[in-house]
Amino acid sequence: MTTTLQRANFISSSSTPSTMQAVVVTGPGTIEVQDVPVPEPGDGQIRVRLTGCGVCASNLGPWSGPEWMTFPTAPGALGHEGWGVIDAVGPGVTGLEPGQPVTTLFQNSYAEFDVGEASQAVLLPPELAHMPLPGEPLGCAMNIFRRANIRADQTVAIVGVGFLGAILTRLATQAGAEVIAISRRGYALGMARQMGATRTIPMEDHHAIIEKVGTLTEGRLCERVIEATGKAWPLDLAGELTAEGGRLIVAGYHQDGPRQINMQLWNWRGFDVVNAHERDPAAYIRGMREAVEAVLSGRLDPMPLITDMFPLSGLDDALNATRDRPDGFLKAVVRMP
Repeated sequence: MTTTLQRANFISSSSTPSTMQAVVVTGPGTIEVQDVPVPEPGDGQIRVRLTGCGVCASNLGPWSGPEWMTFPTAPGALGHEGWGVIDAVGPGVTGLEPGQPVTTLFQNSYAEFDVGEASQAVLLPPELAHMPLPGEPLGCAMNIFRRANIRADQTVAIVGVGFLGAILTRLATQAGAEVIAISRRGYALGMARQMGATRTIPMEDHHAIIEKVGTLTEGRLCERVIEATGKAWPLDLAGELTAEGGRLIVAGYHQDGPRQINMQLWNWRGFDVVNAHERDPAAYIRGMREAVEAVLSGRLDPMPLITDMFPLSGLDDALNATRDRPDGFLKAVVRMP
């Protein structure tokens, strides 16, 4: 709980209201927008008046109401791709002040305000302050790309083209690699081509895909394969596409139970398997900083990939669209009132 002394010491914007709107997930597939107190920053924390928050596919597990999920959620919970403007800084915070634009790694950002450690916010340059910039997924892509160790002489298969797969297609192409993008949706394959994919293959027939990739690579298969779906079959497919001595990078978030893999194949081909999910906040922040620099330099442009914007009160529709992926959909964000 924030003490009276802390209340007196943090520096805040004079226009901050006492209450805010925040989404509470009340049960499987249901939300409620509630008026709740605006949180106050503690030692080493900042408060951000959020402009928006990206909608992550990792939200879909909790949204479906599995046995391990507890409802109702805390106000704003599940939102972790926020950006906005610093509204208040707590005691002990240096180098940050109200009015500065940031993208954050906070965890309750389906709300008008969120608080978190100052170390988990990345300053945005003025040139980027106007645009939707969910730093967390962009930073995630940068970290996955680093772990993949992609080089110019390689063929890279991207299995699953959503927001993450599209960004990775661009990064791999910029590294000089030849990219084969595989996805079930024609719209996503078209986006992959815009991001620089040399070849695209519909994710339809398992053996036909393997045969096609074998033909394109003269039987070598792919030195790097990035699985970006979080589903069992594409992970199996990714293993089949990975060349001897290559590297299989698991970028998809697998949250629906155990997986069975063809360990005989994996052993025989002797490829490396990389779980590219980071849990160290410092690693996330490093990736987010790299992403901000990439956007600022023009190396990355996330705007064409953010296809759907919803009001905060429409978070349920945004989550359903993320699950169902209608034609023309790639990435949803919610904008605050």
